Amino acid sequence: MNQVTEVEQLFKKWQLSIIDFLPKILLALVVLVTFYVIAKIFKVISRKFYSKVFKKESDIAKIVSVVIYFFLLISGVFLALEVLGLESVLTKLLAGAGIIGIVAGFAFKDIASNAFAGLLLNVQRPFKDGDWVSIDSNFGTIKDIGWITTSIKTIEGQEVFVPNQLIYNNTFTNYSTFKKRRVILKSGVSYGDDLEHVKLVSIDEVNKIPSLLQKEEVDFYFTSIGNSTYNFEVRFWVKFTHQKDYLKAMSEIIMRIKKRFEEENISIAYSVTTLDFGVKGGVNLFDNPIEITSNKK
Repeated sequence: MNQVTEVEQLFKKWQLSIIDFLPKILLALVVLVTFYVIAKIFKVISRKFYSKVFKKESDIAKIVSVVIYFFLLISGVFLALEVLGLESVLTKLLAGAGIIGIVAGFAFKDIASNAFAGLLLNVQRPFKDGDWVSIDSNFGTIKDIGWITTSIKTIEGQEVFVPNQLIYNNTFTNYSTFKKRRVILKSGVSYGDDLEHVKLVSIDEVNKIPSLLQKEEVDFYFTSIGNSTYNFEVRFWVKFTHQKDYLKAMSEIIMRIKKRFEEENISIAYSVTTLDFGVKGGVNLFDNPIEITSNKK
């Protein structure tokens, strides 16, 4: 009989506890439903708003709206737990989440860095698909800008995947930004050539190149005096949509200058070595006649 009485008393306690706890449960459910509805509304509103802000990057608008949605949803769960008086459970959940976050942070550090760099790339758009770029010693065209890696089709015909964080940790060059590229030819002429004539001839040949941008100035400079040359640079701009545009212009100016220099009797200098026996203590070989002796008897 005592055991039956104890069981009855236990059921009565549970009944009273449930009756007392029922309003809190109903209030917690109301909080959850309210926050769920608010989260859904804000998700739609934020997606429409950020779709206008990021017109070309629709994926970013989706990500932002999902983040807002989950933030409001989690806030509703935490508030519902407080209504139920389960603060200790909430504290344990937060502590567990913190530990998991630290572990996940170390485990997925590189992935997170690449993903964040991918977000920056998609927002800033320093290059787009088809642009000619040089990234981490890889030269070619952009094939795809992903959230973790960016793929480049190199001039060798290979596809190279570059981690996005590596792009933002180093410098990179986009050759397609201005739709033009500068050709810089370096060469030299001999000491005996007329430098003014060399300059006029070189500029004249540059002006005959079909892809030359006429509005851009052609620059010619003598840069240094070498051991056997007067070194110069000729610089000019050409239209650039493909690497072939640059290579064709460089090839054409080399052929034109070589041919014209030959016609004008201008010598493209090459490295020579001069032996001077007339220095102090030396002998000039041409001061005395050269004698040839024979050992025949």
